[in-house]
Amino acid sequence: MNELSFPSGPWIGFYVYSRSRQQRHRMDLALTFAVGRITGDGIDDFGKFVISGRYDGQNGQCHWAKRYVGAHDVFYKGYREGRGIWGTWEITFTTGGFHIWPLSEGTGLHLVEGEKKSQPATVKPVLVPVKKTKILSPSAPRRYQVVQFKLERPCDDNQFGVGHASDLGFNFR
Repeated sequence: MNELSFPSGPWIGFYVYSRSRQQRHRMDLALTFAVGRITGDGIDDFGKFVISGRYDGQNGQCHWAKRYVGAHDVFYKGYREGRGIWGTWEITFTTGGFHIWPLSEGTGLHLVEGEKKSQPATVKPVLVPVKKTKILSPSAPRRYQVVQFKLERPCDDNQFGVGHASDLGFNFR
């Protein structure tokens, strides 16, 4: 491996959920690889995101966080080999796999040809409170209320995602 094995520019690929590997979710990315750092942005069926992470040009290993704008992070780790970067991703509730490659290489285009260009999903899961706990912090004179949620209406893989607490109407001050 060398720095040239990680070309900057447009990349394309897909991710899958561990429970339904048959359905591929297209990702369109613009990535910059420089001095061991990965940066960039992109879009998939959940929404727009930014990427920040690291890579090793010698052994091909890489990892990054995909941060959806105004929402949650997804953590990726993978390995660069001849046909792109393969690996796994994870968030609090689920995991899966992914494969991305430089658009200039063209390899694997048949894997996403049937997929529409990524558009954000509009339906979000419904969370309902199941338990409230009041906490008095010994180091601060304020009371905090912790609310646990459960997923009341499951969503299919194309619509799964848990956004930031502010998306649920919470204000933290």
